[in-house]
Parts: sequence; C-alpha cells; structure tokens
Amino acid sequence: MTTEIILVFSILIITILLFAFEVFSVDKIAFLLIGTLALTGLISPEEAISGFSNSATITVLSLMIIALALEDNGVIASMARFLKNLHVLPLVILLPVIMLITGGISAFINTTAVVIVFIKIISELSKRFNLSQSKLLMPISFAGILGGSCTLMGTSTNLIVNSVAKNLGAEPFSFFEFTLFGVIFLVVGIIVITIASRWLPKGSQQNLEEAYELEKFITVVVINKDSELIDQKIEDTFFFKDSEISILKLIRMGQVTNDPGKYISLKEKDKLLVMCDVESLAKLNTDKGITVHKDQETIAGKNESEENSNEDKKRLEEFGFVELLILPGSILIGKTLKQLRKQRFQGALPIAIKKRRNIRNTQAQLIRKDIKEISLKPGDRLLVEIPKDEIGKLYEMENVAILREHKTKPYQNTSKKRLSFLILLLVIGLAASGTLPILLSAITGVALLLLTRCLVLNDVYHRINWQVIFLLAGMIPLGVAMSNTGADKWISTNLLNLLSGQTNLIIIALVFLITMLMSSVVSNNATAIIMTPIAIAIATGLDLSMKPFILSVLFGANFSFFTPMGYQTNTLIYGMGFYKFKHFMIIGGILSLILWALGSFLLATLL
Repeated sequence: MTTEIILVFSILIITILLFAFEVFSVDKIAFLLIGTLALTGLISPEEAISGFSNSATITVLSLMIIALALEDNGVIASMARFLKNLHVLPLVILLPVIMLITGGISAFINTTAVVIVFIKIISELSKRFNLSQSKLLMPISFAGILGGSCTLMGTSTNLIVNSVAKNLGAEPFSFFEFTLFGVIFLVVGIIVITIASRWLPKGSQQNLEEAYELEKFITVVVINKDSELIDQKIEDTFFFKDSEISILKLIRMGQVTNDPGKYISLKEKDKLLVMCDVESLAKLNTDKGITVHKDQETIAGKNESEENSNEDKKRLEEFGFVELLILPGSILIGKTLKQLRKQRFQGALPIAIKKRRNIRNTQAQLIRKDIKEISLKPGDRLLVEIPKDEIGKLYEMENVAILREHKTKPYQNTSKKRLSFLILLLVIGLAASGTLPILLSAITGVALLLLTRCLVLNDVYHRINWQVIFLLAGMIPLGVAMSNTGADKWISTNLLNLLSGQTNLIIIALVFLITMLMSSVVSNNATAIIMTPIAIAIATGLDLSMKPFILSVLFGANFSFFTPMGYQTNTLIYGMGFYKFKHFMIIGGILSLILWALGSFLLATLL
C-alpha cells in the first residue's frame, strides 16, 4: 500500500464520518473534500473542478429544473389528483394502487418532487376522509425510490453510476436497459410493503389527532401586566385545566424552571413555553392579558401595548394558520424562529415549530434550549400566521410544501400545463430512442420550457437543491483520486483474494450488500461514486461482464430502506406519520433483505 493510497483512505474515512455524524452540511463537506484532495496533490486543479462539468451533475441539475416546472404548472398534481376518488377503497387495495402510481410517475420525474406532491394529497385525504397518513407515507416514499430505479433518468444515483462507469471505460446504459429489473423490484416491493403495513402505526382517530389534524406545537406565552392570571396558581389557570395544553417551562427574570409545579403563582412578564394544538393556540391568541409568540416585537412589528389586546381578536377574522413542511434546499433551513420573526417571509409570521420526530422526542429536544434559538431542518413543520388573502403567496416559496389545502391556490395556466407535459414526453422520447444522450435531451427540455415561458429561471434558482449538486461536484473528484492512486484496484484486489473460490453469486451479493449498508450512513450519491470504480475493478479482475456489478451498485445505493437517512424522501416522511426508527428497521429492513437476495440472484444470472 502506497502513501497516496493511505492518504486517500484517510480522507475517505474522515469524509464518511463527517457525513454520518452530520458535523457539517453536505455542501460544506463537499468543498472541504475538493480543497483537501487538491492541496494534497492527489488530483490536479482541473480534476478538482471536474465534478462541476460532469455530465451527471449537469443532467441532474436539468432534471431538477424540469421537475420544478412540472410541479409549478400542476402536471404532477394532475397525475395524482384522481387519487382523491380512491378513498373509498379498503387499505389493502388503496395502498398498492397508490404505490404503483407513485412508482410509475417517479420513473420519469424527480422522485423527491413526486413524493412531496403525494404527501400534500395524502395529508388532505387523511383530514377529509379519516385516512391514516402513517399507513401511506412510508409506502409512497419506498414506492418512489423503487420507481426511480426503473429508468436511467429516474434518480440522480442512476445517472451518477452511469457517468462514472462510462468514464472508466464501461459501456453506458440505455434509457430502459434495466427497466425489467426495476419493474420486478417495484412489484415485489409493493407486495412486501402491503403485507408488512400491519406493523406501521395504527391509524386510529387518536393517532390522527396527534399526527396531524390536532398536531401539538411549541410556542411562548407572555403574561401581560393587566392579566387576570397574575398571582394565580398554575393549577387554577386554563393552562392547567385544558388537557390540550402542556406547560414545558416557566421563564422568570432569566431563571428557567422545567416542568413547573402546579402550585407556582404566575407573575407579570412570566414566559411560559407551552405545547398545544392548533385550535388551542388560536384561542390563546385571543385571550386578553397574555401575548402569544411575542419577544420584543408584536405580531405587527410594533411595541407591545394594551391596545393590541383588542386587535388580537379581530386578527383571527383576517388571519389564518397554515402548516408548512420544510424541504431540503429551503432558504429557511438553519434559521431560528427569532430570525424568521424579524425577517418575515411572504407576509407570514412563524408561530411555532414541530421538529421532525415523534412528540416525545420533540419535547425532550426542545426543553434543552430556548425555543427562539432552535433552527429548522428538512422535515420540520412550521406553523405560520398569515392574512387569509395572502395565503396564495406561500405557494411561491422555495422548497416549502403546504400541508393544508386552501381556496386561495395560485392560478395555473392549463395550456402551460399541457405544454410542460408534452416537453417531458419529448425529453423521455429523445433519450429513450437514443436520438440524443440524456444530458442533451434534458438540456433541450429546459431550453424549451424557457422558450415557451413555462418556466422562469428566477423562480427556480432558490428552489434547486444545490446541496445535491455540490455533493456531486465534491464526490466525483474523490472517485478520480481513488482511480489515480490505485486505491480502487487495491480494494478490489484484496476483496478478490478474500473471495477466492467463491461463486459469482456470492461476489455480486457482497458488492450489493456493502453498497446498501454504506448508503444507509453516507449519501446514496456519494456511495455510488465510491463503489462504482470498485465494482468495475472487481469485474475486470475476474474477467467478467461489468454491467451486473455496476447494476449491483446502482440498486444497492437506491435500496437502503432500513434507516430514515438512507434516502431524502425517507427523511421527509420520518415523523410525519409518527414513525419511529424501529419502523424503518423492521419494514425497511425486511424489504431491503428481500430485494438484496432477489437482486443478487437476478444479476448473477447475467454473468
């Protein structure tokens, strides 16, 4: 083992640890990686920036833009809208139907965009028809991932594996080359998840109240000088008597009391950190003598005064509560409630936050520090108050999903919807027929969307998930460094020595399994970049066809279902149905094992 190989392995291990423990954001890790590889001389300056011009990076970026245009023009929503007519079906039929539709759409449109639209629809269905979100959200996420594995453009991972393999001398995949395998995996996945759905959280009315319709939120209540609550014991106040309100903290003169006792008397300027549902929060906002969510500023940005108490009641007639889901790439990520209240956005005022785990975990986490200092992460939900006639503006926000339907939806041009869909079909047709490489067909699609005014770039710049783009730009040079130093060949040689005398099935299964396990800790895209050169080196060393080994990396990187971190859509739905980690371990684990065994067998038949 040379010094260069040791250095590459050291950088690789540190990178994996940074990803696993989320020490820095993905984009920061990517730039640190580029700088480290270049400064250590493992790659040239030209190779350091090769990730930005790589065909996979540009293709992924173009397909992201196309997906945003399809979402903005209502194409994805139209594809899924008829689901609202299926609520009468029993769950055992409804579940596979929804999964099949989700998977079918995800084969051609960005999986995350598709799942986000389905989250909105399922949220509405659960509220209107008393359906269980927890029985549907995980299945649609898994179905989206499986569907994305059916075509070359289905996921960014597919494109990355294809690009890296092509650069290493392998023959590139055609558009539908592995579709048969993908469809088999999708069908098997639907059957397994439908059977295993009995282990998902039950969809009783109580669970629905906790999970969505009467969701618990955290907020701050301040006792004003004219409040009737002054000198009252907590046990005598409505905070204590209302079963939907829980007092988590009492903040008085800078002193914090966790879980204050019922015999404590309230004083002027006391701050109470409370957890309550949306309806109770609305009632709190009209009670004279207390101020909800105000720090130094009032809701309207003025200084606090007695006159504002009467106006709070009027405001309920003009303002509405809206629940938002924070998506990856949102400009709100990393910001605290305190910052958002000062800045405002789209005329909305943040009221409370719900962290992306179950309530028990949320309480434990929030109690540790002031609510104003808690920063938002992807998958968190934010309750905002906004004038009812301005709710439509929220639909213009970047990477934020509205979980409640409102009458003030923005107008969508029917002709642009049809035109956007036709452009999507053209992109698919050009790539599938081989008329144009998928890179050029995707770029052509973006150009046509711009020319037909179905897309305005200024509307999508801030909605693109740049972390994925920078991740690709950072990880691709790492793959180059592994190739330059011979690290990939060193790994493959030692693996071949360990597996000497083993069957092709065992070797394929091992590559598949290592990729799947790594993808549960590191990003699936990063895993694909690391494992593809190793898989090709193993195939070359055995003098076997490369494609089965490349496909084992492609499917293995996509099929990490047993942790919520294995795929972006899993992170989003984690907590939305009040899933616990064990639900991913049990249901996702069963699915991963079955697909691993099936995939290894099918791919081994190609050798």
